[in-house]
Amino acid sequence: MPSLPQERVIQGPTPLDLNTELPYQSTMKRKVRKKKKKGTITANVAGTKFEIVRLVIDEMGFMKTPDEDETSNLIWCDSAVQQEKIAELQNYQRINHFPGMGEICRKDFLARNMTKMIKSRPLDYAFVPRTWIFPAEYTQFQNYMKELKKKRKQKTFIVKPANGAMGHGISLIRNGDKLPSQDHLIVQEYIEKPFLMEGYKFDLRIYILVTSCDPLKIFLYHDGLVRMGTEKYIPPNESNLTQLYMHLTNYSVNKHNEHFERDETENKGSKRSIKWFTEFLQANQHDVAKFWSDISELVVKTLIVAEPHVLHAYRMCRPGQPPGSESVCFEVLGFDILLDRKLKPWLLEINRAPSFGTDQKIDYDVKKGVLLNALKLLNIRTSDKRKNLAKQKAEAQRRLYGQNSIKRPLPGSSDWEQQRHQLEKRKEELKERLAQVRKQISKEEHENRHMGNYRRIYPPEDKTLLEKYENLLAVAFQTFLSGRAASFQRELNNPLKRMKEEDILDLLEQCEIDDEKLMGKTTKSRGPKPLSSMPESTEIMKRQKYYSSDSSYGSSNSSSESDENEKDEYQNKKREKQVTYNLKQSNHYKLIQPSSSIRRSVSCPRSISSQSPSCADIRPFSAQQVISASRPTSGSRSHSLNRASSYTRHLPQSNDASSSDSLMSESLRKLRPKEQEDDLTSQTLFVLKDMKIRFPGKSDAESLILIEDIIDNWKYHKTKVASYWLIKLDSVKQRKVLDIVKTSVRTVLPRIWKVPDVEEVNLYRIFNRVFNRLLWSHGQGLWNCFCDSGSSWESIFNKSPEVVTPLQLQCCQRLVELCKQCLLVVYKYASDSRGSLSGIGTDWGNSRVSS
Repeated sequence: MPSLPQERVIQGPTPLDLNTELPYQSTMKRKVRKKKKKGTITANVAGTKFEIVRLVIDEMGFMKTPDEDETSNLIWCDSAVQQEKIAELQNYQRINHFPGMGEICRKDFLARNMTKMIKSRPLDYAFVPRTWIFPAEYTQFQNYMKELKKKRKQKTFIVKPANGAMGHGISLIRNGDKLPSQDHLIVQEYIEKPFLMEGYKFDLRIYILVTSCDPLKIFLYHDGLVRMGTEKYIPPNESNLTQLYMHLTNYSVNKHNEHFERDETENKGSKRSIKWFTEFLQANQHDVAKFWSDISELVVKTLIVAEPHVLHAYRMCRPGQPPGSESVCFEVLGFDILLDRKLKPWLLEINRAPSFGTDQKIDYDVKKGVLLNALKLLNIRTSDKRKNLAKQKAEAQRRLYGQNSIKRPLPGSSDWEQQRHQLEKRKEELKERLAQVRKQISKEEHENRHMGNYRRIYPPEDKTLLEKYENLLAVAFQTFLSGRAASFQRELNNPLKRMKEEDILDLLEQCEIDDEKLMGKTTKSRGPKPLSSMPESTEIMKRQKYYSSDSSYGSSNSSSESDENEKDEYQNKKREKQVTYNLKQSNHYKLIQPSSSIRRSVSCPRSISSQSPSCADIRPFSAQQVISASRPTSGSRSHSLNRASSYTRHLPQSNDASSSDSLMSESLRKLRPKEQEDDLTSQTLFVLKDMKIRFPGKSDAESLILIEDIIDNWKYHKTKVASYWLIKLDSVKQRKVLDIVKTSVRTVLPRIWKVPDVEEVNLYRIFNRVFNRLLWSHGQGLWNCFCDSGSSWESIFNKSPEVVTPLQLQCCQRLVELCKQCLLVVYKYASDSRGSLSGIGTDWGNSRVSS
């Protein structure tokens, strides 16, 4: 296979000379290696022959080190590495291979592991052709052939070397009698009715990035290669079994055929991009969303089979590493997938060292994106090495001086000492897990910002799908761990692995309470400060001032007098209700006594274990508000238990009157009575219903006509809107489309709810969940709203502990409707702008949503 020259260094991004045959190769020049600077990220690329890897390393700003340097931040090798090398790596280093991945990358190992899973879950693993491993299953294959003869059926089989690659040694047979019984071969049923493109058979090269095995994280690159045969396909018969250019789609085989087309355009040639292929499917009325969903499911289920082997091998290489720590390994895999005539994907094989040769421009474009986006996702930082060395030094000192170590109780210790020991051990375990959860949250935030053309397919956002995958993962581990590794199995079944930050904080808090009881200390009050001890007059005056204001968000854009009269009546009724609310609220505040302490029980961290009778009778707050009131403030926890800064806002501590007033108003704002919160939610719904998506340069009425025209001709626009939203726009541009609505909502809510920060409004936090759900699976969440298929956005509230009121749900429904209209207007604007659907135009100003 032609490849780029080796051992070259690239001089940054250079203009392309389109007159040369391989422009992206000919312009690469060597530069003098600079002296290593302090604070630079280093990369050792001595183990690769592909020049595109070096090009991407340069573009990332990494410095290439000498070949013998084993201390680089990044080590890239084309072939699999020895486990000893992985064991010697420092925590700050990254290498591009996992140990144990050969369990699915060797053809015979893949067939063996898939056969085990098929026995347990045959319906979930129906994407693998029936396979026999020679010589172990030679007899079973011959018996199968005899059954076919009895039924007078004839099938075609494809024979591959057990550890072959690049199409070497592959043949097609219809008679199994001549097969050698002792050779190491893989025999599979041949898929005789593949999906054809222009009469040619083809397969897909899908690129997958695995960044961690503990926990498992999988990303799918939203592009790839379509590799076509070079002779028109005819179903196999005795006369064409040897015509490999027809039946095999391997590039390494077909490139030798004189009919192989090297074309620089994306819609011609024997090698094309998957991005073009999805547009081809869309143009021919195929479901592109289902295509990507099926591919994602195939990839995740396959890597679930590998996960027990990879995790076990990784733990053997990295003994002593705590579970969930930063992975020193990552891997870019190449999945070869064949589509049958019903567009069902079939797994052919997996390459742990996919070729990064750039014989054609399409190779260069796709593979550069795969590598560049992968390195950005890894988040290799200059500070990693320094932090790792400091951590090693601190751990060595801790071991030397015995600091922070929990002493084991002596034999014959009292029950009290043993209970204290168990509590201390439990707290250390919880603190360690809490640190891991927070680190994972920070890592996910980085991934979400730097995903590029990748999208995370495991763990998925869909809870139902995640539960399905976890069940398969449990089966895979049971198969792997049957009769061995009992300690490993206990660790995998540890309930702490599934807990979130809030749950761990609850258990830690309970440990402290139990510890104080054991020590005989007085348990500190962990609830909020009783409202009866706070000044009431300031907040009541503020409320009366607020209720007397005549501001209205719905009446500003009304054009008719009748509408204004209706709104005036609505405002008058609202004021009458608010006066009665004030009287009720002042009484409710006085009924809350300091004795009504609220805390969560051990068995149910979020439940209320005690409540005063007076509060139970009069219920001045909603259920959700009582729960939030019961949670301890950050000040009541010890320093080690404070919540992360991204989850709490620390209130300023001051003794002056102004500070006291601000604290009081802040507390009362968070503890709004249910009636007042419902009233404010009604106002929000009123404003949302008045909002309109405005087309640039057109009035509200004209914009509405455009939207209705698209809806009336939905059969014509459906495929184009789907292509624009799901294919043309990347995740960044999709978020920008929804930000048009989100920005307007952020502007309006603080004025309605009278808060300085919109993040304080519970309704806005619910809106954020809806926005995230609409962007789920590369925009599939919003597209489901158009198709009435798939997982609805409303499913995010199914398993949530938070109760969503009917009014809040109506607000969310209106919000989704605005997002749908916004997409249609942006699509129409993009299609009218010189016929381009590439993105959002520059004429979009701040006033895209009118109210």
